[in-house]
Amino acid sequence: MLYPSAPEAATRFLHFVNASPTPFHAVVNASLRLEKAGFKKVLEKENWEDNLQAGGKYYFTRNQSSLLAFTLPQKWKPGAGVSIVATHIDSPNLKIRPVSKRSASGYLQVGVETYGGGIWHSWFDRDLSIAGRVVVAGPASGFTSKLVKIDRPLLRIPTLAIHLERGAADNFKFNTESEFIPILGQVASELNATPKPDVAKTNDSREESSASSIQANHHSVLLALLAAELQVEPDAIHDFELSLFDTQPSVLGGLNNEFIFSPRMDNLVSSFCAVEALTEVSSSSLFPKLEGNVNLIALFNHEEIGSVSSTGAESSLVPSLIERLSPTPALLGQSISKSFLISADMGHAVHPNYPSKHEDNHKPRMNAGIVIKTNAKQRYASDAIGSFVVKKLVEKRQGKVQEFEVRNDMACGSTVGPFLSKLGLRTVDVGNAMLSMHSIRETAGSHDVQHAIDLFSAFFEGFADLDANLTLE
Repeated sequence: MLYPSAPEAATRFLHFVNASPTPFHAVVNASLRLEKAGFKKVLEKENWEDNLQAGGKYYFTRNQSSLLAFTLPQKWKPGAGVSIVATHIDSPNLKIRPVSKRSASGYLQVGVETYGGGIWHSWFDRDLSIAGRVVVAGPASGFTSKLVKIDRPLLRIPTLAIHLERGAADNFKFNTESEFIPILGQVASELNATPKPDVAKTNDSREESSASSIQANHHSVLLALLAAELQVEPDAIHDFELSLFDTQPSVLGGLNNEFIFSPRMDNLVSSFCAVEALTEVSSSSLFPKLEGNVNLIALFNHEEIGSVSSTGAESSLVPSLIERLSPTPALLGQSISKSFLISADMGHAVHPNYPSKHEDNHKPRMNAGIVIKTNAKQRYASDAIGSFVVKKLVEKRQGKVQEFEVRNDMACGSTVGPFLSKLGLRTVDVGNAMLSMHSIRETAGSHDVQHAIDLFSAFFEGFADLDANLTLE
């Protein structure tokens, strides 16, 4: 065993994050975990709500990039509240452009667009590859979307040698449009490929073809590589959504394996923990005895760019589900009044080299417990009631909580919480403390993975009882 003394939940997370370079892959891997735990897949387009059974376990996806999974209590009936853990599964990355074919100085390059607020300088000199989904023609007729993940280094964004720009070491600046273009190979390698493309054409010069053909938009060697991975012909590829990812795997680190060094922990840690908590509770001997709320996890896309999409937190995903479970205005109102949302996203640990970036009394540490995130301007949706609920749930598992509130002279980030709280849901924002958020390699606490699973499990098991003893006038 690679990490004999490491927290078991953290080692399981490593497998999840290494297999999930894109939201598409994260949805597939979460779905596999749910199905193994007995969850049944339903389709939004079907009339499945008429066939729901008390004690049932269900999930559905939207556009391959978001997922909702829920369990019904044994005495469920419409109008029940919903206990929700909401996360997001997207992270800052580089996305291949619709027309990516570029070349310069004898190199084949791939045009990319920045997605989210990444620490882009951390992407230089990394071994990068490609993952995402590809629309391909079937062997007979029809089209399908297939996932692809190429597990070897393909691309690199090299830094300029310090000898060619002496001030770069002290003041590294670059233009993300003209100086941030990955190298795929050398022109000579494409000249020797079969078929030989016309590399003398400019980047804007493309052969005439059918509207659905993308063959002229990308290097033929790139399309051939994707085709080989998918076991199709290159001309069967009609479109794709591909992202770059770091091929270096996630690992545990530190003297006692107390750290996780990994990409995409913001926010695959929370997403993994939500899936684990729901599946563990639904598979436990306690599950048949649970009463009260529906338990729900919601894994959203596009949080890093504002959550405004059909698969983001501001979409119809959660409202539609609650309405389908409680289909009249009266039942819907009752359900919302009994519901509670934990918005789970990673938080900022105090940095030993920059302690002044935190307010003096709000300096979360890794491996020191769940962080409750508060902001008076409602960039986080926490209030006293939500904080109290989290503290009581953590207390049940003998855990600890920490508080985070941003300095007055700094801007505050946000989460999916404020979007979903607009539905009238009582909401609290929590997370695990981490360093280097939005870097290509982030750092988090290995023990905090279990801390989050414990909170979410306590929430799914005990919120209804706690809420029954909470009076709000």
